[in-house]
Amino acid sequence: MNPVVEAVTARIAERSKPRRDDYLAFIDRQLNAGPRRSTLSCSNLAHAFAASGDDKQTISAARATNIGLVTAYNDMLSAHAPYYRYPEQIKIFAREVGATAQVAGGAPAMCDGVTQGQDGMELSLFSRDTIALAVSVGLSHAMFEGALLLGICDKIVPGLLIGMLRFGHLPAILVPAGPMPSGLPNKEKARVRQLFAEGKVGHDELLEAESASYHAPGTCTFYGTANSNQMMMEVMGLHVPGAAFVNPGTKLRQELTRAAVHRVTEIGAGGNDYRPFGRCVDEKAIVNAAVGLLATGGSTNHTIHLPAIARAAGIEIDWSDLEELSAAVPLIAQVYPNGAGDVNGFQAAGGMAYVTRELIQSGHLHRDLLTVWTSDLGAYTEQPVLEGDVLVWRAGPQESGNVDMLKPASAPFFPDGGIRLLQGNLGRCVMKTSAVDPERWTIEASARVFSNQDDVVMAFEAGELDRDTVVVVRFQGPRANGMPELHKLLPPLGVLQDRGFRIALVTDGRMSGASGKVPSAIHVSPEALGGGPLARLRDGDLVRLSADDGLLAALVSEPEWERREPVAPPQEHPGLGRELFAMMRLHADEAEKGSSAMLALAGL
Repeated sequence: MNPVVEAVTARIAERSKPRRDDYLAFIDRQLNAGPRRSTLSCSNLAHAFAASGDDKQTISAARATNIGLVTAYNDMLSAHAPYYRYPEQIKIFAREVGATAQVAGGAPAMCDGVTQGQDGMELSLFSRDTIALAVSVGLSHAMFEGALLLGICDKIVPGLLIGMLRFGHLPAILVPAGPMPSGLPNKEKARVRQLFAEGKVGHDELLEAESASYHAPGTCTFYGTANSNQMMMEVMGLHVPGAAFVNPGTKLRQELTRAAVHRVTEIGAGGNDYRPFGRCVDEKAIVNAAVGLLATGGSTNHTIHLPAIARAAGIEIDWSDLEELSAAVPLIAQVYPNGAGDVNGFQAAGGMAYVTRELIQSGHLHRDLLTVWTSDLGAYTEQPVLEGDVLVWRAGPQESGNVDMLKPASAPFFPDGGIRLLQGNLGRCVMKTSAVDPERWTIEASARVFSNQDDVVMAFEAGELDRDTVVVVRFQGPRANGMPELHKLLPPLGVLQDRGFRIALVTDGRMSGASGKVPSAIHVSPEALGGGPLARLRDGDLVRLSADDGLLAALVSEPEWERREPVAPPQEHPGLGRELFAMMRLHADEAEKGSSAMLALAGL
């Protein structure tokens, strides 16, 4: 193993030991003394299988696995629309091995792409906790010996994981549906967006470009949070090997789903290959997720999600761990927005089989994992293929099929993984450097301070930002307004940067998984609401952010800084159900712990 990866893993395990021991004891109690189908009364069972038709007898006998399906299906999200027929298919696949399946419940699935720059984005982060709660509701009926989790996108996979970990005595497998085929090239999409920001094309041209990009069922093809989720599930060993990036509607996709159904019936407590979900998600799996994220330039959203997932399994990981790993992990993939090609090009170049093999060989991934498939992550270096109608796995490629997208760990794009921890008198935050020109890793300029992103756009359109500027957008933290992504700001800030100005963004909000070329200090903690340091900033203050030396600071004299009173937050505006999430905002903890009220209140 790489000595840094090994040392960080050991430190996380040592730090986590009391909580992890408590968690493992908890799932053992659930297995040995918790409710199960065989203990349900006749009335309980009659209610539970009343609509199960020909499966009633098998379910009532309680001798075969009954699989609980938690589905995030809706047909407004392209990524989740393919799940429409999955329950029917899964029930057929389950019967092939003498098992049964029931939809245990649905999980909400909102789309950050639809809500970017809109009020609905303020529900986005807390939808993760809502999804975790939905998993708990669905599995609370004690009818199931295993689970399949049907979800892909941004908050959905983290929410499914957090909820499933409270039922960690059960085996579970994540079942993806795959990315849509490639549409308009991402470079062209970005060009049209920037032209629109400059007023050089209109609404119709922009909508035409966007519709040509997001055009079919399946995950969006850029490497944002959704596709970073799928990468993480592979290196954590929570997928059928190679399932991440196979397109929807193909025979191979269907056979991978069948394999997941058959496999979850084999790894329950009643057999000789028991693989409880809570033991699969251990310290090594969490570190593997972090390493995969860093090695592929994945979404900054996971600097929040990964600590939250880990907490649900009794594991403590923080931004210092991520930064230390980042310094040791080579960046071996460049997928849009870090590169020109999309995830379909990534898959064609070797995909996760190549990435996993490279990182195992370089000592950056833990190979000895209890995965849902084997106890050796080496299985995930193979690629699934069809021989006739039979699903088999073959050795993955030894060489990259496109060196502009994938490189060996011995000759990476960059020697580090591109996540930096910045800290100073403005707090702690993260910055993603993998898509940023190293010449822009340090920016020092006067601040222009805003309390919402719409005002930033208005100032841009009025020409007020045509200078070297650190744009500060505060009161965007979890307690203030649910920590929305500020992806809407990337086109105008990119325009300013292209005009030759030195531009940076500082915020206690999030940036999209599609974080791009503008240096952005995000997730600033403590947040502005409640007196955090960003609330003391004023227009014109000199601010320095530097990924080179890990600094985020207002260059203001200490006496002056201490004298300043924090400014008041803007008035809240109810609507779109945001007011119903007041409890989550009130009790949310800081970004570095996962921005979760649910986990904080549960004492996890």
